[in-house]
Amino acid sequence: MPVSGKPKTLPLLALLAAIVAIGISLYGFLAPRGMTEDAAFGDRVKAYLMENPGVLREALITLSQREKQAAAEQQQALLTTYSDDLQNDGYSFVAGNPEGDVTIVEFFDYRCGYCKKSFPDLMKAVQEDGNTRLVLKEFPILGAESFLASQAAIAALEQGKYEVFHAALMESHGSLTKERILSIAEQSGLDTNKLQADMQSDKTREVIEKNHELAGKLGISGTPAFIIGDQFIPGVISLEDMKTVINAVRAQAKAAGNAADKSDS
Repeated sequence: MPVSGKPKTLPLLALLAAIVAIGISLYGFLAPRGMTEDAAFGDRVKAYLMENPGVLREALITLSQREKQAAAEQQQALLTTYSDDLQNDGYSFVAGNPEGDVTIVEFFDYRCGYCKKSFPDLMKAVQEDGNTRLVLKEFPILGAESFLASQAAIAALEQGKYEVFHAALMESHGSLTKERILSIAEQSGLDTNKLQADMQSDKTREVIEKNHELAGKLGISGTPAFIIGDQFIPGVISLEDMKTVINAVRAQAKAAGNAADKSDS
């Protein structure tokens, strides 16, 4: 499931910090010269806030906005730090145009209904654009069946059948027991005996472990999770919005390139 979209309430500590900040800012005109922190000052601050509750509300809104901005900046820095792990890890399947100028990275789970819902629009956006790379990160988080499906998909790389098998798993409905996974694999043209052997390899498990480790570093805990260029997008995204982001990332990169050319000349 995607990360919950419910708004987070500010912790009590943040509320107290906001009150203290307001108190400090009011001190200059509420307190007479030489007045120290005493009961009289506290009463003045309390009275002011009771008469002007909007001040506290505005302070809390500002604090929330600053927290969101700080979190966005921190995540932006992390995406930059781990960009090579995201886009060029050497083991994740790359769909679309391998030489594309925009890269989409998706963390997904085969039992995630939202991932399945996003799949047709994602593939349509990549195909219609024609100049986009799609890096598929196996990220099983919804139980044993999810893990089995990811093992099988990664193992399918050894037979050059990953993309067709991935699509079949994404388009499947119902549970993904081992028997069901092997049936889908057979229909996808895979040698199921070899597939089962490769599923148990250390290499297959290491891929999943590395993806979980990377997701942890980036604060990704739900699926689907998309990184388009340098933008993090949790949850389902429509075809129209995905195209908009792709075009924006491409335009941003072009503008940055033009600026660099001018500075060199």
